[in-house]
Amino acid sequence: MSQTASIYQYNQPFELERGGELPQLEIAYHTYGEMNADKSNVVWVFHALTASSDALDWWAGLFDADCAINPDKHFIVCANILGSTYGTTGPHSINPKTGKPYFSDFPMITIRDMVKAHQLLRDYLEIDKIAVGIGGSMGGFQTYEWAVQEPDTFDKLILVASAPKESPWRIGTHATQRLAIEADATWKDHSFNAGAKGVAASRAIGILSYRNHRIFEQTQSDTEEKVDDFRAESYIRYQGDKLVNRGFSGYMLWNLSKALDSHDVGRGRGGLIETLERLKTPILQIGISSDLLFAIEEQRTISDHLVNVYYHEIHSKFGHDGFLTETEKINQLISEFI
Repeated sequence: MSQTASIYQYNQPFELERGGELPQLEIAYHTYGEMNADKSNVVWVFHALTASSDALDWWAGLFDADCAINPDKHFIVCANILGSTYGTTGPHSINPKTGKPYFSDFPMITIRDMVKAHQLLRDYLEIDKIAVGIGGSMGGFQTYEWAVQEPDTFDKLILVASAPKESPWRIGTHATQRLAIEADATWKDHSFNAGAKGVAASRAIGILSYRNHRIFEQTQSDTEEKVDDFRAESYIRYQGDKLVNRGFSGYMLWNLSKALDSHDVGRGRGGLIETLERLKTPILQIGISSDLLFAIEEQRTISDHLVNVYYHEIHSKFGHDGFLTETEKINQLISEFI
C-alpha cells in the first residue's frame, strides 16, 4: 500500500468568510493507494473536530484491505482542517508577517473556509471528480458543504452521524464548552499551553455528549462502595488531560467550536430545505440509535428532505462515538451502497 504524508504550501492570500485573510496557507494531508489512469477511484475523507489527516489511524477498521473502501482499490485523500494542530495552518502556526505564532491573533474561521482549503488541495492534486466523499460528525459538515457548493464534484456521499446545519442543542453544548475555556484566565495567552485547564474542562463536557448513560454504566461503574475517587471522574479527567497533551490550546478549541456553530448549508442559498432538495447526489446517511449529539429524530428529519438518500440506523450502545467504533456495521452499509 502506498501511503504519503505531505504538506501543500499555498503562497497566496487566503480570504476568510468572516473577514480578514491569512497571508499564506499550509495544508497537511495524507494519501493512501494510487490514483488510476482515469482518476475515477478518488475517495475524500473528511475528519472530525480533533482528528488529523491520518484517516487510517483515527477511523481504523474502515479502510482496511478487506473493506469496501481500501487503498488497494481507491486513492484515498484526507486533509487536516484549517485551524487544527496537526499541520494545517492554525493558531500555533507562524504568522509570516510577524515571524511569531498566531496564537489568539488567528482569525475566526468557518466550515466554508475549511472546504475552501480542501478545494485548493483538490486543484493542486489535479482531481476533477471524487467518486466518494465520506465524513462523520464535523467531517460530515464539510462533506455537506462541499457537495452543495459543487454538486457535480461527487459521485456519491456517505454521511455518518452528521447534519447539514448545526442544531441549537449542539450550539448550546459548544457554548457551555467555551464558557469552560473562558473561565481559564490564560486562554488567550500567547503560549502553546494557553487555557490548558479550560481545554480539559471543555473536553470533559464534550465527552459526556459523545457517550451516554448506558455506556457509562457499563464501563465506568465502581465495583466497590466508596465516597470518592470514582472511576467516572478519573475517566473524565483523563480525557480532558489527554486532549491538552495532544496540543490543543484554549483559543484553538474555542475557535474550532465557533466554526462548528457557523455550519448551515442553507445560509444565503434560500434556506436549508430548498438547498437539500436541490442536492441530487446519491447519499448514504447513517444515524446512530443512541447518539445524544446528533439525535436519531434529527437524522430521520434530514432524510425526509434529501432527494436521493439511502437512510440507515445503526443500533449501538456507544452514543455519538459509534461513528468511530461501529466500523464493521458501517463498512457493510458502504459495501451495499457503492
